[in-house]
Amino acid sequence: MTSTKTSAKSISRTSPSHVSASSVVSSVLTVQTSGAGFIDLTGEVAKFIGEAGAQEGALTLFIRHTSASLTIQENADPSVLVDLMTILDRLAPQDFGWTHDTEGPDDMPAHVRTLLTATSLQVPVLSSQLALGTWQAIYLIEHRRHPHRREVVLQFVGATS
Repeated sequence: MTSTKTSAKSISRTSPSHVSASSVVSSVLTVQTSGAGFIDLTGEVAKFIGEAGAQEGALTLFIRHTSASLTIQENADPSVLVDLMTILDRLAPQDFGWTHDTEGPDDMPAHVRTLLTATSLQVPVLSSQLALGTWQAIYLIEHRRHPHRREVVLQFVGATS
């Protein structure tokens, strides 16, 4: 067994901030997709945080579907999203010979892709801003080939102005 020593100079953190979680603010975001792919929700989510008067707390996003999902990914280079769709196509191919096809041949691969990604996310809110990294964005991933109406529940818990 090896031991790893970390110098105290290589780790830092800000002082803890204390707030009372006095508010719960909720909304449902409806998204009309145009078929399989990524839809950037970051701007709409930031608008919700502003309208909620959120100062410090946690934002939960939850998608109410089993054939679409949520993720936080890079927003700088669009080729990242292309590569991610490519790997999802390889991990859950349309032509695998799925047993479940009640809603069409793209339904079961969509369920598998949701299993591999996420139906909910939590993002900290600090100083009235989403605490995302420089190159991070919040995406809805549509896993079905055809357009669908998707609902994402947004819920902020924390201090508001």
